[in-house]
Amino acid sequence: MARVQLWVAAACAVVLALAAPSLAGDPDMLQDVCVADLASPVKLNGFPCKANVTADDFFFAGLKNPGNTNNPAGSNVTAANVQSFPGVNTLGVSMARIDYAPGGQNPPHTHPRATEIIFVLEGVLEVGFITTANKLFTKTVTAGEVFVFPRGLVHFQQNRGHGPAAVIAAFNSQLQGTQAIAATLFAAAPPVPSDVLAKAFRVDVPQVDAIKAKFK
Repeated sequence: MARVQLWVAAACAVVLALAAPSLAGDPDMLQDVCVADLASPVKLNGFPCKANVTADDFFFAGLKNPGNTNNPAGSNVTAANVQSFPGVNTLGVSMARIDYAPGGQNPPHTHPRATEIIFVLEGVLEVGFITTANKLFTKTVTAGEVFVFPRGLVHFQQNRGHGPAAVIAAFNSQLQGTQAIAATLFAAAPPVPSDVLAKAFRVDVPQVDAIKAKFK
């Protein structure tokens, strides 16, 4: 009986190992192309396919120009995901361009559905991610260099140079999802109770309210 149980356990382990790659990113496509019909009222996990497809559906010119970094973070993310580039629907990939003013940052955030890899176009950036064991891995990267952020882990980029910086980012998901940590906690709607955040951060409620006011 014990031997049978061992074989069953081994078989289950093999099945799970073989299934793991398909669980690591977006579901596999079931046809050659499925350009997203963003106007469809149909709601499903992803986007339905549109009927009439042209070459323009697989083209996106939005990453060639710098984004406007005149904002409190001093950065701008231009996304080439399924919401702006319908041709990537079901393909399991997307990209983005991130521009940084001097001193600008892409604040700590996570991508729950994708690993991210960046290629530095220009500038000097301090980049890093934090593991679930609270270990920080950080590096200074410059033009032509690459850094990767594992899926789901908190990460950031900070411009450490005297001029602008820019990267091209790639994701193994058509819609990676982004949760900026500070905005998620202090600008949620409806708001996270201030006493909850005060206890979590070990500060007073008025301090939490003051931070929330900055995000309004």
